[in-house]
Amino acid sequence: MKLHHKWSKRLAIMTIGATVAISGGVISSPQPTQAATDTDIATIDATITSTSRADSIISLGKRYLGTPYKFGAKVGQTRNFDCSTLTKYIFGKYGITLPRTAAQQSKMGSFVSKSNWKKGDLLFFSVPGRSGVGHVGVYVGNNKMLNTYGAGGVKITTINSYWNSHYMTARRVIK
Repeated sequence: MKLHHKWSKRLAIMTIGATVAISGGVISSPQPTQAATDTDIATIDATITSTSRADSIISLGKRYLGTPYKFGAKVGQTRNFDCSTLTKYIFGKYGITLPRTAAQQSKMGSFVSKSNWKKGDLLFFSVPGRSGVGHVGVYVGNNKMLNTYGAGGVKITTINSYWNSHYMTARRVIK
């Protein structure tokens, strides 16, 4: 009788456990409300990718803060930069090939209005003594750009009245 009682107790415990497990599984199973479309997923993936790529490009550029400015700096080296060799170098490290000059870079990608700038957008400006586009910087958010010119070399600059008055266009090259 003792043996029968022991098996009955084990069987009861196993039955209760199985019942709880089964009912718990049914109760906690999420029910899909609306499936995401391929377009939704592609849009989300593109946003995550472009945001993280922009952050990576900006982060790489920040490693060169203080690197001297040299007009006509040689492409590919990192001892010094001019504005367009900086952008060409840091974007190139993330698979985005840009041409050599700011004027040429201003024709790449797609136009972005000033009210729609995002991190990683290229901003273009005129400079005294040159017609057309003569300077490029990378928008880093909060009305600031990563760029290089003159004393201090590579720096983060507020897009102040000087840059606003020389602003020409912006382009998005990060897909």
